[in-house]
Amino acid sequence: MGKADNNSYRAVLFDLDGTLLQVEMRRFIPAYSRGLAACFDDVAAPKRFADVLLQATVALLRRQDGSQSNEDFFLAMMADSLNIDAALFNLRLQRYCEDGLQQLASLVQPHPLPREILERCRLAGLRVVLATNPVFPRSVVEARMDWGGLLGYPFELVTSYENSRFCKPHPGYFADILDCLGLGPDECLMIGNDTEHDLAARQAGIATYLVDTWLVDRCAGSFATDYRGGLDDLYRFVGELGNAAESLT
Repeated sequence: MGKADNNSYRAVLFDLDGTLLQVEMRRFIPAYSRGLAACFDDVAAPKRFADVLLQATVALLRRQDGSQSNEDFFLAMMADSLNIDAALFNLRLQRYCEDGLQQLASLVQPHPLPREILERCRLAGLRVVLATNPVFPRSVVEARMDWGGLLGYPFELVTSYENSRFCKPHPGYFADILDCLGLGPDECLMIGNDTEHDLAARQAGIATYLVDTWLVDRCAGSFATDYRGGLDDLYRFVGELGNAAESLT
């Protein structure tokens, strides 16, 4: 696991899916796409809508141009491909979140430790960011937070497609978080379970903790991280971060 040996951490960035809650995104994203597509069946064939939604999500993950928000980029793709403008999309999205999204709750499994881990960070005075990959609207992020027992925690920042212009693993995603916090990379720690998306924080100079309880290894074992362990290990680790932070006050 390794011990917290850096006394300069001021903020911790937590991934959400597979880190603070258990969810299989390969099931969640298609189910979300099908459910949302049903809300547009009067303007687009459901399969066509779901296909475009998935294509737009992949495009968000791959885009290199940060000249517009992820939301604007995504909505432009929906308009170009399906002639669904932003106002209509947002209206139907709200309807789906109110009436249909709850059906996906069974795909998210909470774990008792993440909330305790977050509380340890808060009590230690560490600034905490929910650095979930911003391919979803805030409402969909908050639904997963709710199902994972995390809604209501005072995150300083929650990334979503509305307030982000890059996605993981683009280093610009992490650089934008640093700018928002007003901190240097050596003052932050990224905690996540994805060897490609989360460990990419190292490209921005941010140390990383790989949570391997629900590991997603996209790098076939070829990766580097500063720390590694399961949720039990992480609980002890953030306790050490708290001690370090308190010693600097």
